[in-house]
Amino acid sequence: QVQLVESGGGLVQAGDSLRLSCAASGRTVRGYDMAWYRQAPGKERRFVARISWSGGSGGNTYYADPVKGRFTISRDNAKNTVFLQMNSLKPEDTATYYCYADIGLQDYWGQGTQVTVSS
Repeated sequence: QVQLVESGGGLVQAGDSLRLSCAASGRTVRGYDMAWYRQAPGKERRFVARISWSGGSGGNTYYADPVKGRFTISRDNAKNTVFLQMNSLKPEDTATYYCYADIGLQDYWGQGTQVTVSS
């Protein structure tokens, strides 16, 4: 069993930055891709970013078009943690952000952290 706990959300103004963290516990996430999704009120959950596994703390990264060039996903395998650095935030980035892992053909989701961007 894997538990994912997000943190770092908050209320910011347009143009500000936030850094989200997702700490995994229960088992290591080494060897597995990690991702962030978000869900705005009244809308479906959507992909934001994904980072693949590599031997070090890096990995190939993939982003949804709306966040390319503004968001950066990274991971610290020693700390079993994945991050999402969000810069130049826009009001349309307002959503609950969820951490996701697909481990052993089972989906794991965190409880979400709220990000609100005011104009």
